[in-house]
Amino acid sequence: MPALWQGFQLTLLITFSAFAVSLVLGLVVAVFRFLKIPGLLQLLNFYVSFIRGTPLLVQAYFVFFVLPYYGIVIDAVPTAILVLGINYSAYMAEVFRSGIEQLPKGQWEAARALSIGTRRTWVRIVIPQAVFPIIPVIGNYLIQMFKDSAILSAITVLELLGTSLQLGSRTFRYLEPITLTGLLFLSISFPSSLLVRRLEKRYGSTH
Repeated sequence: MPALWQGFQLTLLITFSAFAVSLVLGLVVAVFRFLKIPGLLQLLNFYVSFIRGTPLLVQAYFVFFVLPYYGIVIDAVPTAILVLGINYSAYMAEVFRSGIEQLPKGQWEAARALSIGTRRTWVRIVIPQAVFPIIPVIGNYLIQMFKDSAILSAITVLELLGTSLQLGSRTFRYLEPITLTGLLFLSISFPSSLLVRRLEKRYGSTH
């Protein structure tokens, strides 16, 4: 358990760090896609389609094993955070887009009528109103990120699954560490899913 607990802590660190990356990057992508700047719009659309259309494991392998051939070397844990964050940013961008598009046009017209600048309109009016309805969806993606972090054991990250596999290889007994790993994942994901359901009832699902 001490070794698994360390792996569990690393899993949480990777998950929440990647979640922060995905939120910031996803919001930036969503806003600039909404602005529909020629050239940039097509580039961001390709970014979202490419990231969502390729497996997370392939992306992790590319960053960790392929980029070093071109002189770009990133340690395992930063790679895990970066890859997981970028992967989910494409999904977050779609979620933010749906929230922004559901904002009534009257809000934009009122902001213009009051001569509120573009930056203040986004920060004070658009984003706060767009975020609350999509909180349940964001919560679901956070849970999914937590579970998908197990994939990153394939690039030598000693998170929860990676640690359990290492323990199994040392003792040739996989039943106990793998079972405990599953229970630790369940101990977080199941209560979190119940919380998300409550949020869905409160805010309503928008995706």
